[in-house]
Amino acid sequence: MVYSMTGYAALTRDIGGASMQIELRSVNSRYLDLTFRIFEDLRFTEPAVRELISASVTRGKVECRIGLQTGSTQKTDLTVNTALLGQLCAAQDQVRRVLPDAIPFSANEILRWPGMLAEQAADPDALLAAVKELTQAALADFKASRAREGGKLVEMLRDRLGKMRECVATAAPLVPAAVADYRERLTQRLREAVATLDEDRIRQEVTLFAQRADVAEEITRLETHLDELERILNKGGAVGKRLDFLMQELNREANTLGSKAVAPQLTDISVNLKVYIEQMREQVQNLE
Repeated sequence: MVYSMTGYAALTRDIGGASMQIELRSVNSRYLDLTFRIFEDLRFTEPAVRELISASVTRGKVECRIGLQTGSTQKTDLTVNTALLGQLCAAQDQVRRVLPDAIPFSANEILRWPGMLAEQAADPDALLAAVKELTQAALADFKASRAREGGKLVEMLRDRLGKMRECVATAAPLVPAAVADYRERLTQRLREAVATLDEDRIRQEVTLFAQRADVAEEITRLETHLDELERILNKGGAVGKRLDFLMQELNREANTLGSKAVAPQLTDISVNLKVYIEQMREQVQNLE
């Protein structure tokens, strides 16, 4: 399977009266680039989330958001800070020994004292397990979205691959006739321009140019590269970098075919090949 580097997934799950959300989104990048925006109380889970994503994704700029929202109707367990309460009572007794008429603290004032009440903290192990479970579920949806996008890109690449094979198949039979026709025209021009030039020298010049103008080697390499392109698409996996390199090789052969072409039909084929290669190159940039 071939994956695109563009993907998205978002999931929400209720955990003990709270709602945990995760969102994964990615675009193309040369390497794997991870960024995180995580709810402060869940910040400690980032290394585990990073490890899960890195094991599942090889390329792309991936942004991960994890949030935790407490429901308004959630029952909160409050805990009195007994150590602070004891210190506050001891301080009050000490003050009243010096100032007997001082008004003692009310229960309301004590409860409102900074740090006196604390909500019962959630179990970190339970939070970590919930985050990992939600991340794995989100990654499944995330990879599925990248696979769907990758499938569409592969369809496009296969279509262009077929068109390029047609171009190359059309070019191959044209080469011998094009070279022979150019040899004849070049020979005639040389004879007309230099009537005294030795016939052997004419044949040497024509043969030399014919060797330069013969694009059979370029056509063979184009066919080889197209076979490799099809093999890579059939194999699947992380193919982006290999296909990007292959696009460069295909473009080089198409350029050489155009520069050596001695017939208008071959020039047209070279132009068409370069158009298809450029269309493929744009899409290959999005493949993992």
